[in-house]
Amino acid sequence: MALTPEDVVNKQFQQTKFREGYDQDEVDDFLDEVVVELRRLLQENNELKARLEGSDAGETQAQPAAEAAPAAAPVVAAPAAPAPTPASGQDDSESSSSLLQLARRLHDEHVREGAEKRDSLVAEGHATAARVVAEAEAKQRAQMNILNEERSTLEKKIDELRIFEREYRQKLRGYIESQLKELDANGGPSAQGTGSGYVTSEKSNV
Repeated sequence: MALTPEDVVNKQFQQTKFREGYDQDEVDDFLDEVVVELRRLLQENNELKARLEGSDAGETQAQPAAEAAPAAAPVVAAPAAPAPTPASGQDDSESSSSLLQLARRLHDEHVREGAEKRDSLVAEGHATAARVVAEAEAKQRAQMNILNEERSTLEKKIDELRIFEREYRQKLRGYIESQLKELDANGGPSAQGTGSGYVTSEKSNV
């Protein structure tokens, strides 16, 4: 691939699903591509330098031969194609080095941002867990207070019912005893009179 500094700057990494930041494997793969491209550029630079040195050596050897040629036969040389200068090779090397530094800096920044977001998420998770636990404990205490109040109310009602039952039994017992006494008091003489009259009537009939 023909990699340029703009490609590195504009590279967009896919975000992960379970944590914030960029995928470490994707960043490493991209850096591997950058390294391969940089190595290719350096190899091309070395080849260009070798060709330039070879062309310089050929021109140096051709100059004495041209001077030794007869003046009667002037030769019009065709314009030679501009050869790459050493400065261009140095620029390519510097560009490759700056590109690698840029890629490394971007990698470090992505890793640092991912670590910061991870720490932030962990801290937020701990705070949320603590808040949920505190809310659950407060709700449990409130429910226990309500249950204790309801139990106290029920115990009070039970005591009142027991007192009512005891008083009712006493009143019922007293009423029954009074009725029995009244029955004994009213029913005794009449029962005797009725019995004697019956005997008298039986004797008269005989």
